[in-house]
Amino acid sequence: MTSASLPSGPSSSSGPSGPSGSSSPSGSSSPSGSSGSAGGSSTSGSSSTSSGSGTSGTPTVAVLGTGIMGSGMARSLLRAGLVVRVWNRTEAKARALADDGAAVHADAAGAVRGADVVLTALNDGPSVSAALEAAADGLHPGQLWLQTSTVGPDAALELAARAGELGVVYYDSPVLGTKAPAEQGKLTVFVSGAPEGRERLAPVLEAIGQRTVWVSHEPGGASRLKLVANTWVINLVGAVAECLGLAEGLQVDPRLFLDAVAGGPLDTGYLHAKSAALLTGDLTPSFALSTALKDTRLILEAAEQAGVRLDLTEASAERFARAEAAGHGSEDMIATYYAGRAEG
Repeated sequence: MTSASLPSGPSSSSGPSGPSGSSSPSGSSSPSGSSGSAGGSSTSGSSSTSSGSGTSGTPTVAVLGTGIMGSGMARSLLRAGLVVRVWNRTEAKARALADDGAAVHADAAGAVRGADVVLTALNDGPSVSAALEAAADGLHPGQLWLQTSTVGPDAALELAARAGELGVVYYDSPVLGTKAPAEQGKLTVFVSGAPEGRERLAPVLEAIGQRTVWVSHEPGGASRLKLVANTWVINLVGAVAECLGLAEGLQVDPRLFLDAVAGGPLDTGYLHAKSAALLTGDLTPSFALSTALKDTRLILEAAEQAGVRLDLTEASAERFARAEAAGHGSEDMIATYYAGRAEG
């Protein structure tokens, strides 16, 4: 690769196999899991831990969905000393957390049974709903449910209604951040839900995030804010892709552009991080392109309902769709760059 060129990119069959949680393309979807004592790693299928809190009053958290975001948050919870159980539809992804001290469960109901907090980190509304139904027999009245997946306002309200039927306390809690912040406990968490549960949720929120934004007492508010924030991120990534694509087309060394804006008012950390991914050819997903496309469609759906036209976001959705069709769905979202190449 010359200094003025960018990688041609992996073919549709050669890229990294997808994310999760934002996993393939997001955390995971439906059921599977395994039991085990808190902090251990059993995969027997029935839970041996039925008490709510761990020793010395430490909260027990059941994480459903261990893709990119779910596994990162689970490790942050463990690092903070919380008792963590994990479940994933594809059990192998959950099993990887056993060495970190998580109890791996083969069924969702076993994972949540007796836990103080249930945390879901899955790809979309249907995946979250399926996981909830799989866990239903293990839930108990008053249990707190921290729903961190990006599902959109409509699904957030539907999930809240189902939570009410099951007697659990629902917190609409989508997170802002990708793989590294999830693993470092530096996410921003948007939360809508009853204020009465804040104290009980505090150890969990402090473990996974550097900042919690309490949006409203009613579910849906946090999901609406998340769509606004994601609109910024998605269009920013598209701008990075188009700048680098034009640089290549005009035979301009992309590093000259990066140096020109470095340290000035037009500079952003995201510009350099996403540019580095392209320039090195490492498209290991921090946030998978297919998941970004899913979120973009949620944004456009909400905007249409609100009577708002989003031209840039519509263009971003088209680029993501073209890149996905070309085989880049499981790669990082900056692979939207490849959708900018002339056809034929």
